[in-house]
Amino acid sequence: MTSSSPSASPQRLPVPPHPPLPPHPPIEPYAHGMLDVGDGNHVYWETCGNPVGKPALVVHGGPGSGCSTGVRQLFDPQRYRIVLFDQRGCGRSTPHASDPTTDMRFNTTDHLLADMERLREHLGLDRWLLYGGSWGSTLILAYAQRHPERVSEIVIPAVTTTRRSEIDWLYRGVGRFLPAEWERFRDGVPPSDRDDLVAAYARLVEDPDPAIRERATNAWCTWEDAVVGTEPNGRPDAYSGRPPAARVALVRIVTHYFAHGAWLPEGILLANADRLADIPGALIHGRLDLGSPLDTAWHLSKAWPKATLTVIPDAGHLGSSTMRSRIHSTLAHFATR
Repeated sequence: MTSSSPSASPQRLPVPPHPPLPPHPPIEPYAHGMLDVGDGNHVYWETCGNPVGKPALVVHGGPGSGCSTGVRQLFDPQRYRIVLFDQRGCGRSTPHASDPTTDMRFNTTDHLLADMERLREHLGLDRWLLYGGSWGSTLILAYAQRHPERVSEIVIPAVTTTRRSEIDWLYRGVGRFLPAEWERFRDGVPPSDRDDLVAAYARLVEDPDPAIRERATNAWCTWEDAVVGTEPNGRPDAYSGRPPAARVALVRIVTHYFAHGAWLPEGILLANADRLADIPGALIHGRLDLGSPLDTAWHLSKAWPKATLTVIPDAGHLGSSTMRSRIHSTLAHFATR
């Protein structure tokens, strides 16, 4: 456990030994459904593993990525009751943001936090472990600070808090490492709109002309590919290789959220970290994460007394086998609490 003193250095755990732990076997849900969350939205959910096991909620990234089936294999199915859901507008939730008529006014951070709490009540759970990274970590921190009594533990790989400074880094600052790619990204919007690229792209993906929406979506995904493609385990088509509807929904949702700073006051999740004081947490972050640099995880761990920080030397934003092994061991440890 780290010291609560602001000047103290957070605990940094050793990385797990090699060879990395294998994933648990693939599993299928034993229950699933569509939860009516209001405003015409229905959120897809599923539960896997042990129906009487320790409840754990998977909060996916993006925003707008939807849940993947592979994340089920991070949890011991004998010990955990694993809950997954697709956030509004993506995955199997309806209406889908790939439909240009879907009203985005009903898709905000507050809506998603309310959906999570409604899902907990629907499943009859008192408390649950929260797991998720990237945008998922922002949503986890916001939920836990609002409902700390409902959270047993938190596990976050790839820590973000979606500050405007973090958004500016990802879509402008990191361009110093990828100048040619960033210029192409910048040139995807009119010169008069280049002071705020995220807001400009958010407008373009709402344009009535489908050709303009498609060009903007492709340009956004190409930039995201360039950033994660620099990682040792990066893929050149991590974003652009997604199915067309999933790609459109992702870009429409992520630009909508980031253009509004996720409707969060700047730095609020770090400032309110004391609300997590009674919740054990594990922050697992890649040293080579170019899009979400380590300093956010570092500052959060200093402000959160019961959090430990593990820095994974061979991982970026998309992780590595070493990171997955640390996640496995952390979830195995928390399963016994």
